[in-house]
Amino acid sequence: MKALKLGYAPTRRFVFSAEDAFTYKVKIREKIESFGLDIDIVDLEGLNSEGLLYDDHVNAEEIVERFKRENVDAVFFPHCNFGTEDTVARVGKALGKPVLLWGPRDESPLQDGMRLRDTQCGLFATGKVLRRFNVPFTYVTNCRVNDPVFERGFANFIAAANVVRHFRSLRILQIGPRPASFWTMMCNEGELLERFGIELHPITLIDIQRASKQIEKGNGDALQEAIEYIKAKLDYSEVTEDDIRRIAALKVAMKQYAVQTGSTAIAIQCWSSLQEVMGIMPCLANAILTDEQIPVTCETDIHGAITSIMVQAAAMNQAPTFFADLTIRHPENENGELLFHCGNFPVSLSEENKPKLRKHFLFDDHSPGTHEGKIKGGSMTLARFDGDHGEYQLFLGRARGIEGPYTRGS
Repeated sequence: MKALKLGYAPTRRFVFSAEDAFTYKVKIREKIESFGLDIDIVDLEGLNSEGLLYDDHVNAEEIVERFKRENVDAVFFPHCNFGTEDTVARVGKALGKPVLLWGPRDESPLQDGMRLRDTQCGLFATGKVLRRFNVPFTYVTNCRVNDPVFERGFANFIAAANVVRHFRSLRILQIGPRPASFWTMMCNEGELLERFGIELHPITLIDIQRASKQIEKGNGDALQEAIEYIKAKLDYSEVTEDDIRRIAALKVAMKQYAVQTGSTAIAIQCWSSLQEVMGIMPCLANAILTDEQIPVTCETDIHGAITSIMVQAAAMNQAPTFFADLTIRHPENENGELLFHCGNFPVSLSEENKPKLRKHFLFDDHSPGTHEGKIKGGSMTLARFDGDHGEYQLFLGRARGIEGPYTRGS
């Protein structure tokens, strides 16, 4: 994954201290670099003698040109004193990228009563002008550079900007149509493209079967790596060597298709046609790919794939998602809920040292390929992007893992 590119455009106003603004330009950059986030900073150095946004007639077009040339994903306008609100608004409007406003809290006035920055006042002004220009923005409360609220707010903005970056370039590999009885998986492909620029790349189950068989017959490095991973990470005592090879071949085929089509997520018709023609379930292949930051959703759930990319991006691609159904309430805990799927949760999230690779348990004739076991608890995000009647919403919630009774699946 490429680092997020952040346009760093510190701003001042001519009637306040230029020296103090320059000092804070340096302090703020050093601080955000200390946060350890995966970002590349594109600044204004060389555009003028200060590396600050302050002269509308000189700065705006040059700043826009640099940020466009560097293809920044978001822009941060730290107000090192009051700031130049009209130039900030022009740059923000021309770029159309996520915008963050913040400025360091002022110290006491000098002994003679003069003030060096008036940063908060400038933030109010810039915010109002951005609204006039119809530029969406967010802000962090005016605070000291070392205050935790600044680090938390800045990190949240970077995560949100990363979601925007991935959402705006989203292409989903669709393997097969939704299962006939799964009406909840309906989506409007044309509307997703028109409204959000989200592309689907459909292929058939025959396509993935043909590619998997070709890989299975060979002895390529990717296939051997997948086989070794399965044997090292899972208890495979209930399946055969041929099953493992077939599951590994499917995983490699799915990844190859994703790479070839420029897809960052996959939605697959996981049952039951695939198991009938290939003799395996794709659940473990889905799990391994999700661990590799290519989230795979079951039952051709396109909205689920969109959600997975958004959540993964919000975690700055540092942790895998897990795709679950909300199934039953906890039998005793009023606030408990079972998050479950047949066998597709990432192996890295497993609480067990070696979770089981098993045969699907819902029907006697089901094939092997499910990854079963409990995942680690702790804090988590619950999310769902979905829509109907032309309206789209994002459900967001927070939860933590609790103990519950044993059940099959992930």
